[in-house]
Amino acid sequence: MRMQKISKKLGANIKKIRTAKNMSQGDICRKLTMDRSYMSAIENGKKNITLAVLQKLAGALRVSASDLLK
Repeated sequence: MRMQKISKKLGANIKKIRTAKNMSQGDICRKLTMDRSYMSAIENGKKNITLAVLQKLAGALRVSASDLLK
């Protein structure tokens, strides 16, 4: 699978889980002290993230990192 396709799928999963938990991008960003434009780029598949950021996002969403990658 190409990296861009993986990034898009990851972003879509993050957004789906975040919205299912009634959380805004701002909610996540405040928890992680992350810039909202960066979060938007992640959700839109425009940024590749590190495993550390993946783990932080999973923690903020209260899911496992593997749930975000499904």
